[in-house]
Order: sequence, then C-alpha cells, then structure tokens
Amino acid sequence: MSSKDCGSHGHRRRKIFRRIFAGILIFLLIVLIIILLVWAILRPSKPKFILQDATVYAFNVSSPNVLTSNFQVTLSSRNPNDKVGIYYDKLDVYATYRNQQITLRTSIPTSYQGHKEIDVWSPFIYGSAVPVSPYNSVALSQDQATGTVLLMIKIDGRVRFKVGTFISAKYHLNVRCPAYIQFGSRTSGIIVGENAIKYQLVTRCSVSL
Repeated sequence: MSSKDCGSHGHRRRKIFRRIFAGILIFLLIVLIIILLVWAILRPSKPKFILQDATVYAFNVSSPNVLTSNFQVTLSSRNPNDKVGIYYDKLDVYATYRNQQITLRTSIPTSYQGHKEIDVWSPFIYGSAVPVSPYNSVALSQDQATGTVLLMIKIDGRVRFKVGTFISAKYHLNVRCPAYIQFGSRTSGIIVGENAIKYQLVTRCSVSL
C-alpha cells in the first residue's frame, strides 16, 4: 500500500470521527433545547410557606446578655405547581432576633412533595445560654417590657424540581417567617402546659431561591 493510500485512509477516518462528534453535539444540543422549552412552558413556581403557630416553652434573658429559649413551631409548605414536583434535600430551621441567630439549627427530614401537595412540620428549635450582643440585649429587654417581641423563624435549605423524568440541579432555598410573640400576655395565647403558651400566628413567609 502506498503512502498516498494511507494518507487518504487516515483523512477519511478523521472525517468520520468529526461527523460522529458533530452528531453527538447536535443531539445533546437538541436535548438541552427541549428541556429548556419544557421548563419555560411549565414555569415552576416557588413553594409557599406559612408559619401556623409557635409554642413557647422557655424564653429567658439572664445577665450578662445570655438568652435561653425553647420553641415548637408549626410550618406548612404547599407546592403550587400542577406538573412539577419538589425534592426537599435539606431543610434547617432556626430563630433569629434582629439578625442574630438565637437558637441551634433543627433539621427537617428530606422529603418529596408532589403536585399541589401540602406538607406540615412541627420542629423544636432551642438555644441554651446563647450569648446576645449588648445592643440586642437592651432592645430585647425593651421589647419584653412593651409585651411584644418580633422573632424571625428561618429555613435554610436545598431543593430540586422534578418535571417528568427530568430533575433539576439543587437550588438554595431561603424562607423568612416573622413571628410576633406577645410575651407576658397569656390572653393572646393558649396555655398548653405548666409554662408553655401556644400562639396562633398564620403568617405568610417570604421565599427566595
């Protein structure tokens, strides 16, 4: 076989490889376009969260600037989508006061939420002898004196969306639920134990992805 024949054979082989490679790229591009079109048509919406109630078992400020708290909160999540499911891969719940975290994070078990489904969770969140900044300690004492303390119940998590057999990448979920607690006023809550008061809140939460 001459060197000319070998060169021609090698050229044809490279052309075949290039065509195969181009075909694979075109196929992947078509699949990606289809996925994006389906995603755009369905327009998956963010889940809706509501803080239904909060039961306060302990909320004590001691000197110097130390807070001990214990709550049980009831949170509901609704999937508003008709054709999109939601995977909750990670959900951590905790409370803050004036942007300072005052409880530990409590994890909610992973779950899948189908179309139009509603899930309800009632986690305990607590913090024992948590140092509070001097400024927040003064503000907290003033709020307690007036009878109302604004806490923020937060959820930090990761979610994925499912459309048919397609499952999206993970998205960072941020949920913020304001909770106005009227400490010192038993008439605004329901006594559920020796030192526990349950407050009906039914507060809509802000959700961002």
